[in-house]
Amino acid sequence: MSRECSITGAKPAKGHVIHRRGMAKKKGGVGQHVTANTPRSFTPNLKTKRIWVPELNRFVTVKLSARALKTITKNGAFNTLKKAGLV
Repeated sequence: MSRECSITGAKPAKGHVIHRRGMAKKKGGVGQHVTANTPRSFTPNLKTKRIWVPELNRFVTVKLSARALKTITKNGAFNTLKKAGLV
């Protein structure tokens, strides 16, 4: 299974970690200097959940992010899953 949220469509994104060395000028140093630019990936906070849908009278298993779980709590399971095309 891919690392993708079923509801929001969140996927891993690529980025960089900028390593700096030295003390900032406003703290009394000579300034910070970039020493490395290391690639990294930002992965969504995915959970596999069984969600009870009262309108269907059954559980639906979905892979979703923590943000999508908050959306389900706010808007209801059936409405959110229907909008995502999972029901």
